[in-house]
Amino acid sequence: MPRTSAQKNARPIRSTARKSRRPNGPTGPAAEYEIEALSGLEAVAQEELGTVPGARDIRAGRFWFPGDPGRLTRLKGSVAVYRIKTFDVPRPKALLGHQQLGDLAAFLRPVIAYGGHQSFRLSAAGRESATMRRLAEELETSLGIPHHPEEGELLIRLRPTENPNRIPEPPDPAQEKREEWRTAPDDARKGRRTAQGRFPRRGEVQETWEGEEAPEEEVPAPEPRFETGWDVLARLTPRPLSARAWRVCNMAGGMNATIAYAVFKLAGLRDSDRIFNPMSGSGTLLIERDLMGPSMALVGVDTDSDAVACAQRNIEAAKRTIEVAQVDALNTGLPPRSFDLIVADLPWGDAITVRGGNEALYTGFLKEMHRLCSRQGRMVVLTHELRLFERLIAEQDRWHAHELFQVYSGGHHPKAYLLNRV
Repeated sequence: MPRTSAQKNARPIRSTARKSRRPNGPTGPAAEYEIEALSGLEAVAQEELGTVPGARDIRAGRFWFPGDPGRLTRLKGSVAVYRIKTFDVPRPKALLGHQQLGDLAAFLRPVIAYGGHQSFRLSAAGRESATMRRLAEELETSLGIPHHPEEGELLIRLRPTENPNRIPEPPDPAQEKREEWRTAPDDARKGRRTAQGRFPRRGEVQETWEGEEAPEEEVPAPEPRFETGWDVLARLTPRPLSARAWRVCNMAGGMNATIAYAVFKLAGLRDSDRIFNPMSGSGTLLIERDLMGPSMALVGVDTDSDAVACAQRNIEAAKRTIEVAQVDALNTGLPPRSFDLIVADLPWGDAITVRGGNEALYTGFLKEMHRLCSRQGRMVVLTHELRLFERLIAEQDRWHAHELFQVYSGGHHPKAYLLNRV
């Protein structure tokens, strides 16, 4: 049928919907991630994760997040963030199959593109096994980066996980009956009768438990109707998140920046705080607090000139303005009640030693900090000298103390204590 002039001049209607240009992978639609926290600081890390816009379906440290993961790499309370994928395989050897290996490489490539990793390493039980060696060889070919077992930048963790689609087994009445029979007390067993209602004679087979049907013979439990899978976790950044970009200098016994973040989160953030950091070392506590928000004053001191110079370099790299001086923390000459919050990472006795020993140092420290702390002030002390510190606290009457947290870091289990003036 001939078209009218209106039909001849009409333009085809085009859809106004645009095709998504977002790539698949870490910068695309929602992907699954998991944070790693220091043992003892899981609650701090999870609380911070809960403030991230867009993070959803949070289950402990595992969650979904859409878009650019750059926001996740700015987390301060976690030591690492991983992209995670569950493979429906019974054992790691199955990852060497053609399809599974292709899926694994496709999962890892966007992480490499995002983080700029130049090498990789595997972390799994039995990582020296033939299966893991072969998996490393296959990934070298697929990913185009070398495998460095100890120093690889892309940390790939493998661990077993239950299939999320598992079908729970319904209760087995016969099995419950068998369990009840086996766990019956001896006196109940002695009171059992035969099916004829009388106590059994010698040699007679006992058929029933009083008032109950006899349990069936024990048979093997049925095979579960689900299989286990394996999680593969790929760390987004070549270095842990606790390795802050501002750290250009370090000192022996330096504090982990993640612990410093937790100290201030749990001690409380107040803009009006005058903060003092005795024995400031490389400046970790000072920098982490300044990055968290304003304060009335922020001062650090250390007797070691090298430590002061190191702290100043880190402060400059962090683009902050913080006062650090070479002064003995026990002889500052400052007036009483100069500070509202005192934070200190005291020597533990292994990485750092002091003249007179830690007992003399801790005793003088508690006395002098009580003088410098305001009446409503508080102090946080981190130490691994747990018995010494708790004994000294019990023997004095200036401070009331309670445990803030205990953390595992660098092979140690230091505790942080929150102290208030008495």
